[in-house]
Order: sequence, then C-alpha cells, then structure tokens
Amino acid sequence: MIETQRVLVIDDEKINLKIIGDILRNDVNVTLAKSGAQGIRKAIEVKPDLILLDILMPDMDGFETMAVLSRDVRTCAIPVIFITALNDAMHEEKGLLLGASDYIHKPFNTEIIKARINLHLQLAKQRRMLEYLANIDPLTSLANRRKYQEKLQKKWDEALVAKSPLSLVVIDIDDFKKFNDQHGHAEGDKVLQRVAKVLSNHFERPVDLVARYGGEEFVVLLPDCDKEYAMEVVTECVKDVSELPHTINKDKKCNTVTISAGGVTYIPRLSDDVGSLFSAADKMLYLSKKKGKNCVLWFEGDLLNSA
Repeated sequence: MIETQRVLVIDDEKINLKIIGDILRNDVNVTLAKSGAQGIRKAIEVKPDLILLDILMPDMDGFETMAVLSRDVRTCAIPVIFITALNDAMHEEKGLLLGASDYIHKPFNTEIIKARINLHLQLAKQRRMLEYLANIDPLTSLANRRKYQEKLQKKWDEALVAKSPLSLVVIDIDDFKKFNDQHGHAEGDKVLQRVAKVLSNHFERPVDLVARYGGEEFVVLLPDCDKEYAMEVVTECVKDVSELPHTINKDKKCNTVTISAGGVTYIPRLSDDVGSLFSAADKMLYLSKKKGKNCVLWFEGDLLNSA
C-alpha cells in the first residue's frame, strides 16, 4: 500500500488556503494552518513531506516562521516552498538563503502549483528512500551498524534522563567460517537471512531494534526492558535457531546452525560511557562461546568494571 504524501499550507488568508487546498486535495493529504505559530505546531505534529509557506503574515511572517522551522531538528529537513505576492529579487534571495526550496508567486496558476509541488514531493520521496537504504543491511533487510549506533546513542540519552533500564544483546552465529568454507558463501548468506528472520520475529516491540552489526554478528537494542524479559526472548531465539532446518543444494541436509549470545541490562549514569554497554555484552558473548556455544550469558554488575 502506497502512503499518500502530506502537504502543510501556512497562510493567513482563508481564500488562499481554500484555493490551494482545493487544488491539492485529490492528490495529497492537505493540512491547513492560518498563522506561522500554528503552522510550526502542525509541522511538528503531522510531519509533512512539504510545506507551502506564505511570506506576508501578521505577528510572525514567513521568513520568521522559516527560521524557526530550520532550527528545530524535528522540522529542519522538511522542504519549504514560499508562496508570495512579493515579486522582487531581494525577497526571493532572502528566502532561498534561509533554505527555501522554491517560490510560487501570486496570483496562483493551478498547473504551475501542481507541477512544482509534484516535483518537490518526488524529490522528498527519493530522499526518504535514500535515507532508508542508508540504514538497511541489504542482505538481511535488518537495520545496519550505522542505524544501530545512531539509535543506541539516542536511547542511551533517553534512558539516562528517565532512569530506565536499557538492554543490549550481541549475537554471533557459531562456527560460521567453517560453515562457509564447507558449503560456500551463497549458503552462508541463506543462513544469515534465516537467523535474521528468527530475531525479527521475536523482537516485535516498536521500540526494539534488531541490526546486523557485521559479518555473522547481530545486535539487539531493547529500550526500557528488564533483564528477565530480554533474557527470556533471547533464549527462545537461541532455541529456535538451533531447530531451523538447513538444506544445501535443495536436498542435502547440513549440520545444525547455532548462535551464542551475550547480554546486558543497565540503567545509565552520567559517569558511564555508552560504549561500555556494548563492551559488557560482547564480553558475555565471548564467555558464552568459551562455555560451549549455543547459549546465553548475561552481564551482572557495574559497567565501570566491565573491562
């Protein structure tokens, strides 16, 4: 199902809101705002793909509104097209220097409005797709290491403020190099995909993040999650992976594939470093391998003493 794109129109003139709304309504979801302040609130609320912004408005004009939108991390990436009756180069230059994507001059020409808006909506769609691809591992369709590191820092900061537990699990496929050497990398890729699917199916909370860290290693980030729940789900993953059927060249069965996991659950403090969370979980992964593989071990204690 293709999601309909959203356009926010900010204009103090009701007639302009009606005209633009009528022009666009059949093609996009339209949100209307009659002042700069209301437009800023709605931009944060609905997260539109594009903003049409009038320049000449009382209290807060379009330039001031644009400046506020540009400074807010929640709205700074939304493209803005100025709509204005002003027709001089100085104002147009000012708008473009503030970060506007385009200008539409009054009186309105329906076909020009549609053409310019369609162009910028297409560019917005392409930008979102590129951002999505930049954060996805192409083999497993999981989040990649870049996305994990970005999310880890964000969730660490949130847990620090909320004083809530943050759980992290590092997972590795046992003897994966030997499997690749014996059966080939194509079959190894299939194993990576099967393990990724098991992990995705078990960690279903919207806040959970399952990522491929690199090679045969995965990480799972579980915000606001206690040790008991996290360890229970990881243990189920270990069991389910060990029971996966693996067929080589369509009919030849191969040895069971297993995973090992190390986890940590911790409430961050200002004296802690975010990198120590991964170090603690990775240490547990090492010990679970040493113990005999196909198992889960959990870190206990203070991150400052995890080295």
